[in-house]
Amino acid sequence: MSEFKLLVKALINAFEMKEEDALALAEIVKRIFNGKKEIEDNLISKEVRALFYELENNKLLRVRREEHRESMQRKYYWSLNRDALEKIANSKENDKVSELYRTLPRRAWLKGKFTD
Repeated sequence: MSEFKLLVKALINAFEMKEEDALALAEIVKRIFNGKKEIEDNLISKEVRALFYELENNKLLRVRREEHRESMQRKYYWSLNRDALEKIANSKENDKVSELYRTLPRRAWLKGKFTD
């Protein structure tokens, strides 16, 4: 599955978004990355940075720090967290199945004992 589709599903699951909202937000993130695997933090606006921090808090993005000793500077780079995207994108499907099993009465699990 493409990173874009994973991001859409992960946004729906992590934030309980409507699909059209998740598509719009994923499109914004896609445009910001512009086909790159990483984007330098100093190239984004404070509004985008606030969004990225929220996505990072939910494990959808990760940030990497690079230190330059000669100039005593730090640079930060944002990237999609592919492993977490896959896990979160698929989590609600697993939760729905788990919820079904939790709602079944105990007697449903006893072989041949389910009668009403």
